[in-house]
Formats: sequence, C-alpha cells, structure tokens
Amino acid sequence: MHIFVNEQSNQFHLTNGKISYIFNILKNGSLGHLYFGKAIRHRDDFSHLMRNDIPTPASCHYFQDDPAFSLETIRQEYPVYGKGDFRDAAIELETSEGRIGNQFTYKKYEISQGKPKLEGLPATYADGNEATTVTITLFDDTTDTELLLTYSIFHHYSVITRSAAVKNSGSDDLYIKKIMSASIDFPDQNFSMVHLSGTWSRERHIKERELVQGTHSISSIRGASSHHHNPFLALKRNDTTEHVNEVYGFNFIYSSNFLAQVEVDHYQVTRVMMGIHPHQFKWKLGHDESFQAPEVVMVYSDDGLNGMSQIFHDLYRHQLIRDPWKTDERPILINNWEATYFDFNEEKLVNIAESAKELGIELFVLDDGWFGKRNDDTSSLGDWFENEEKLPNGLTSLAQKFNNIGMKFGLWFEPEMISPNSQLYNNHPLWVVGRKGEHLTFGRNQLVLDFSRQDVVEYIYEKMAGIIRKTGLSYIKWDMNRNITDAFSSALRLDQQGEFFHRYILGVYSLYEKLTNEFPEVLFESCAGGGGRFDPAMFYYAPQAWPSDDTDAVERLKIQYGTSLVYPIYSMGSHVSASPNHQTMRSTSLDTRANTAYFGTFGYELNPLELSEEERKIIKEQVQFYKKHRRLVRDGDFYRLVNPFENNETAWMIVSKDKTESLVGWYKVLATPNPKKQQVLGLKGLDTTILYEIENTGEAFYGDELMYHGVTLPTEFNGAHHLKASLGGDYQSIVYYLKERRTSNDARTCI
Repeated sequence: MHIFVNEQSNQFHLTNGKISYIFNILKNGSLGHLYFGKAIRHRDDFSHLMRNDIPTPASCHYFQDDPAFSLETIRQEYPVYGKGDFRDAAIELETSEGRIGNQFTYKKYEISQGKPKLEGLPATYADGNEATTVTITLFDDTTDTELLLTYSIFHHYSVITRSAAVKNSGSDDLYIKKIMSASIDFPDQNFSMVHLSGTWSRERHIKERELVQGTHSISSIRGASSHHHNPFLALKRNDTTEHVNEVYGFNFIYSSNFLAQVEVDHYQVTRVMMGIHPHQFKWKLGHDESFQAPEVVMVYSDDGLNGMSQIFHDLYRHQLIRDPWKTDERPILINNWEATYFDFNEEKLVNIAESAKELGIELFVLDDGWFGKRNDDTSSLGDWFENEEKLPNGLTSLAQKFNNIGMKFGLWFEPEMISPNSQLYNNHPLWVVGRKGEHLTFGRNQLVLDFSRQDVVEYIYEKMAGIIRKTGLSYIKWDMNRNITDAFSSALRLDQQGEFFHRYILGVYSLYEKLTNEFPEVLFESCAGGGGRFDPAMFYYAPQAWPSDDTDAVERLKIQYGTSLVYPIYSMGSHVSASPNHQTMRSTSLDTRANTAYFGTFGYELNPLELSEEERKIIKEQVQFYKKHRRLVRDGDFYRLVNPFENNETAWMIVSKDKTESLVGWYKVLATPNPKKQQVLGLKGLDTTILYEIENTGEAFYGDELMYHGVTLPTEFNGAHHLKASLGGDYQSIVYYLKERRTSNDARTCI
C-alpha cells in the first residue's frame, strides 16, 4: 500500500495494488484529476494522463499569456466557481460583503496512518494496518479560508473515501452556500448511471439511464435520505454486467438532504459530485470556526456490479458497523405490530411471547402503542412513559416476565417526533420544528421535534436511557415516520436558519452516539416509515435497518435485490409476515415467506397464537434452519443470479469465504404454462474442485458443474407429469444449502 508524492511533478498517486487514484497540482495552484481505476504501475510522471486540448475561442483561459490553460477543459479534483469553468462547482462561499467565488491554491500535504474521525459525523474507520490517509491543504488568500481535502485508501479494498472541511482563518464572517464532499472528472461519457429509487413500500428499485450531455441527478430535500432516492449512484460501462467489466460506485455517508449528480459537458467529460444538498443550506463560519462535510465512499470494480457490491458489503461489515454487532449473531425476533397493532395488554403480549418462545424465537419486540395514551396514531409521541391502561404493572414488570420466559425484550421508539396533544408539547411548544404562530404541516398526525437543539437531544436521551436501564432492553427499533417541512428552529438566529437541516441530523447522530456508547449491548434497528433513511450513516450506529414497511415476500424480492447493490444482506431486517399480506393482500406460503426472509436478519411479524399445528411445525423448522446458517448470511459473499426487474424469476446466493458452503435462493413470481422440462440455475463463486452436497436432495456435484452447467431445479407441473411435479402455481420458491462433501478420494488433485 503506497501514497506516492512526487514533489517535482506535483503529483499524488494512491494505490494498494487493486486500484490507483492519481491527482496533481495544476499551474494555477488548484488540483487536477488524472486517473481513478484499476491499479497501474507507478512512474515518476503521469503528466501524459492530463487532457491538453486547446480550448475553443469561446473558452475563458486562466492566464492572459496562456490561452491553452482553461479550467473548462481540464479535469479537476475540486472545482470552484468563477474561474472559467462553467460546470457546477464543488464549493461556493460568500463573504459578508456579498463576494462569491474563490481561488484555492495548494499549500501542503500530510500523510497519516489509519483514518481520522470526522467530528460529529459517522464515517468508515480504520487503524494504521487498514488504511492510509493523505490530507491536502489549500488556501484562499482573498478570504483567508482554508480548505482541507481528505483522501483515505484502504489496504484490502478497492476503496477511496473522500471528505472536505473548511476553516475561516479571517476576521470576517463567511457563509458556506455549497460544499460537496467529493468531485471527480472522468475523461469520457461512455457510462450508464445506475441508482436506487422508489417510494414508500417499494424502496430501492434499480434504475438505469445512459449518460448524455447534460445533468443527471438524484437528491432529497426531505430532511432524510428518503424512500425516493438512496444516496448512491454507480457509473457502469455500457458493456458491464453483474459479473464482468468496470463499474464505479459512490455512496454518501449521510442521512439528511443530499445531492448526487452526474454532469456530462460539451467535451464528453463526466463530472460526478456528491454532498449535502445546497437547497436551503447556508452555514455561517465565524473567525477560526470550521465546517466538516460528510464522507463519500468511492468503489472501483472490474468484476461488474456484483463485484462492486461485494466490496461495499465487506467494507461496511468490517469498517462501518461497529463492535459488538459486526461479529455478534443477531437474535431472531417477533414483532407484535401486525399481530395486534395498538390493541394489546400485558396478558396478550405475554401469551404471544410464550408461544413464540416455543417456536425457538429469541427476542420479543413491543412496537407502537406502549406509551402515554397511545391508542392510535394521533397522540402521545414525546410522552415516553408507560400507557397505564395497557400496562398497569409497567415496563419493568413486563420485561421481567419476558426474561422469565427466556425471551429478550425490545421496544419501538419514535424519538424525533411529537404529537400536538402530548404533555411534552404542552410543556415545550418551542421544541417543535416550525415558526410559532404559523401554519404547520402534519405527517402521520405528528410534528417534528427540533433536534438541532441540544436541550431536546438531552431530554430524549434521559427518557430513553432511563427506560433501557430499568428494563434491561436488548433491542430498540428507532422509527421516523415523517419528513421535515416548515424548516425553522426557534433556537437559531435568523442568519443561521440555513444551518437547520444539518444541525438537525447532527443532533440525531449525537443521540445515537450517546446511547450506543453507554449501551453497546443494545441492538438498534433504524427505521423511517420503512426504508426512508436506509443509508450507510445509520449503520454506524444501528447495524441493521428496516428496508420497507412492505413485508410482502414477493415485493421484498425487488426491494432486497436492489438494496443488495450497496448494503450487506445482514443489515436488512427481513420478516415472515401474516398472510394475506397487510400491504398487498397477497397470499403466499410460509415456505416462500421464509425463503425470502432468510436472506437478511430473520424474524416474524404475525400472531403465533393464530397458527395451526402444521404452521407451528413449519416455523420451528424455519427458525432452526436460520440459526444454523445465520453466520453464513452474516459473513458470506453475496451473488445476484437472476434479476427480478428483468425476469419473472429471482435468484441469489451466499458463499462462505472459504467456499465450503453456500445458501441459494430461487423464486418464481407467476406460474407459466408448459414450463421447461428441465430448468437449470447457474451458480457463482464456488470452488471448481470442491464436491458440494445439496442438503435438500443428497446429490453431490463439483463446483465447476454447478457454475458452468447449473443446478437442476425441481420439476414444475405442466399438465402431463403431475405425479413427478414438486412445484406449481404462483409464488414458487426453493432454498438450497450446499456443503462440501469430504471423500477419501478427494477430487482436488490433478489427474
């Protein structure tokens, strides 16, 4: 692993043998971008990689005596506004006198081992054996402003992380109007942009568009990363597939308003930017004050989209999710929401827990409705004390009863929200987001607490920490069921209101930080009306997230498939829910519901008291199956095999790091007439020389057979061979477990 600095050619080369990232100091003192991609051998001078086109007469050149030096035609590392580059800039600063435009010139660099923490922000982490960091300092003499660009290269992953920080060294106030965390210029436009979009209950569907001249962007101004666009995009070559050829992935470690943008200019140069959305953003910097932007993770793969995904998965499992939950097994849970909604009491909950324990389930989660006077979604948010009508003996008594059963106990909170008829609102009306006396917009009958205020964060912390202490909670589901409107904080001055959204999410991170540091044994699962804040920043605190309120097994195929483009399988909360499903009214078998949910953190969202004896027997077997394989789900490499956005079928698999075992899922949504007599599914990632036994059938095949020929799927009914048919109808599914079969005549030898 090396960071080469050539002070004669003013070039920096970050490489780990897998990737190279090369940039230089330009003639005007700013930074130029030379290369990002597959590792190339180091040499003393990479100037030949620089684009030296002579601009057209219409171009503006930086130096009077050098018309060939135009920022319009030079690939840049962190472009500014006003110096001849008419593409979008990465940063825009404004002085108190209204001056806009900056010229940051190179001053120094510093190399350090490991990765520095970002003040108040979640980010990937690494020690000196895992990453190396170079920090470039640039300075704008006209405003006495320091710009720090930080690059970290991981030793074992094809990953570069980038962030930016600004410090006001001058005596006058300064305003940041825009600050992107990363910008990079590619020399051509021969890409398609891949992103994850959707809405509530159908989050993170895969979208793709070919780049043409102009701007392509995804964003959120909702105060959350949103159901609608995930803070991720990828650029893939036009001939790239799941498993072959080049792709570049970009993921923003941030949970609030963001902008991810690809701009293709008139010379077919492609500029990618990612950072805080500039809409309603304006951050005031006084003398000696600094602002730290969040981190962007940049991944390169020449093994297609699936190769990119595996890099993201490994990085986040080992360098983002924190101890103890990056290695501990997650408990199989049952959530009472779809079983009872708001209609429960202590006796009903204990009966459900006892029945669930008999099935082998390990954790009971009490969802919405346990606090204040909460009997529907119109009241009591903010009143974090027991609903005495439902729980007259309190949470401590309930927790003790669960412990006596042998079940862990979890609770649902929505700490960022407040109901207008709550005691908290009556006591602290100025704690609500919005201007006092003006119309406020509602979402799910609730308003938003002002988490930009430290007193609000401290109050909610004391309430949540007190409940954790007295109940010994094992799990918290942290929900957030509406987006932010009427953005205004009564605690901020008028010239600071542009800071509200960022200060809000810093308050959320602060509360998470306090709780996870004090209670590291508590498993947090983030939720935002389902998948409305499913982003990497959340995984720094909560190692799993609820991907969608849609628990339908068929819809979850697309949701989980799309989510896997970036996020580890073991980060997805995935439950077997009641049938007919409460969101789609679709009826599916217990087998298919479990076969989908196995590929995530497994649990149940139904009432076990309403199950037949046959259903209880099936669920016991499902629970035992997942317990047997959850380490494989946690640690294995994920392969996407058949795309549900393009096919009536879906298939994926997980392979252990040592290649000795695998879990394979295959799903068919709608039955087809007269299907193929022999259908095969080609597998990936196996060892060609290992003999694998398929646990379901007892058959054994070598890895090369399973990958190059495929595993033969069971016979489907076609009207003739009904006696042999083992599949039929809509919503079919199979899960295979493959395990290395040791033989005395080991075939892993050459003959």
